[in-house]
Amino acid sequence: MKVEYTGRQTVVTQKYRDQTQEGLKRIEKIVSQSATAHVVLAIDKYRKIAEVTVTDGSQSIVATSESAQMMTSLREAMVKIEQQAIRQKQKSTTSMRHPRPVEKALAVDSSDAAEATA
Repeated sequence: MKVEYTGRQTVVTQKYRDQTQEGLKRIEKIVSQSATAHVVLAIDKYRKIAEVTVTDGSQSIVATSESAQMMTSLREAMVKIEQQAIRQKQKSTTSMRHPRPVEKALAVDSSDAAEATA
């Protein structure tokens, strides 16, 4: 997975990069290997903000977290991104495995209409 780092009002240290790589390893198992990630670390007065964007083809997942410590906000953003990726994966597999049958839905509607007229 290709990862880009941006530091706003801060320097992205190796400690932050290691934490990000550790979190992205888990996400990489869920999304495809060709996905890209953009990590933005920002400091605004006393707040440390981490924003993580994972893009896989036309689909992008974004998570933002804010905390007093940068490591905490980065960890929380990784957890949010992982939950979103799992949710998206389950959504796509469910729709592929259980397509909505058109013929059965039409048959049920016509039988309901027949019962209503009788």
